[in-house]
Amino acid sequence: MRRLIITAIALICVAPAALGQDAVPITSKQDVIYGRVEGSALLADIAYPQRGDRLPAIVSVHGGRWRAGNRTDASSIKVGQWAGFGFFAMSIDYRLVGGSPAPAPYQDVLCAIRWVHAHASEYNVDPDRIYLIGQSAGGHMVSLVATLGEGSYKRAGGWDTDRDDVRAVISVAGAYDLNTLSWGNLWTPTNEAVDTARRLASPLAHVTASTKPILIIHSDDDRSVPVQQAVDMTQALQKAGVRNRFVHYTDKGHMGIVDDVIKEARAFIAEIEQPK
Repeated sequence: MRRLIITAIALICVAPAALGQDAVPITSKQDVIYGRVEGSALLADIAYPQRGDRLPAIVSVHGGRWRAGNRTDASSIKVGQWAGFGFFAMSIDYRLVGGSPAPAPYQDVLCAIRWVHAHASEYNVDPDRIYLIGQSAGGHMVSLVATLGEGSYKRAGGWDTDRDDVRAVISVAGAYDLNTLSWGNLWTPTNEAVDTARRLASPLAHVTASTKPILIIHSDDDRSVPVQQAVDMTQALQKAGVRNRFVHYTDKGHMGIVDDVIKEARAFIAEIEQPK
């Protein structure tokens, strides 16, 4: 039986108090196909305000150790909320390593960025104001975008001639060195030396002066990703002269996209958007 994928579209009016101005209509769409790999569709949810000026974009990458999670869980943004903040917001699913070995998840993240660039005019997005936010495994991948970018990874999913650059990233409870991570063994490409492959996929190994600005959010009592990874990454960014900020908690555990994270992310983006 063929599977029927239905894209749902809704119009929502944001209350004036939420924006400090007249109500702005928001369009939301579910199950948007942002890429196709080996006959399978890559899905995302999007939402955006109906405004005349060009919009910044934020793409959310969920956690789950690359083997679980989805675009609507607690490791992802709520796209309608971020549309209310004035963003074109996108939350993506990606191929999980249980069915598609690494680097499939990362290739899909890069595909999603290219999709935003390819559709910037359609959705009134400013292509120079694309931001990423990721939690845990998602934080790892958005940080890899900021440091390595495409690197030697092959393009997959489509939009092969479009850009895959971003303005800045927010990493929440992210991983930065896969060879010292307890669950780094889940990143196991086929037909490659695994230590070399994990080093290639480690954001810490690729920090240079050209690395994109990064907001790192981490807590001392994170039992999934040791806080030392965030400390080491922050030190590397500072040494390279990369614009960064480290929001260091003591008692937040392995954080999802909670209210404090949203507040810090919005403040960081506002700082990045200030003229030099």
